[in-house]
Amino acid sequence: MTYFNSKTNLLLVDVVLLIVRLFVGFAMLSHGFPKLQMLLEGGDIKFFDFLELGPKISLGLTVFAEFVCSIFLILGLFTRIAVGFLMFTMIVAGFIVHGSDPFDKREISLLYLGIYLLIVVLGAGRFSIDGMIKKKRRASEW
Repeated sequence: MTYFNSKTNLLLVDVVLLIVRLFVGFAMLSHGFPKLQMLLEGGDIKFFDFLELGPKISLGLTVFAEFVCSIFLILGLFTRIAVGFLMFTMIVAGFIVHGSDPFDKREISLLYLGIYLLIVVLGAGRFSIDGMIKKKRRASEW
């Protein structure tokens, strides 16, 4: 492999997609798990009230994205749909919740957003449940 080769190594792309999915999925789980605990504890929930749905519903939607959809991302199952929810959550976090904050407060949500954008475009890759389903469908078409 040379740095000036214009051909893309598809196996390498699939390996990198697997690594990125695992890393970003587990990293986002670390944000979603404390919110899940907050939701399950009940009590008085103080959370950003997006679209006037109430803090409990807003927290529940955030837990769905950051925790449940991150598990789907790690598995590579319904990846583009799951990442769509994650992207929406990062847009809200980066541009609405922290919209008036300094860049360093918005930076992490915008970095996640950029990574999720790449995953939406490239898909989950060969080493995913989505990839296994696609392979099985192709095999059954014969």
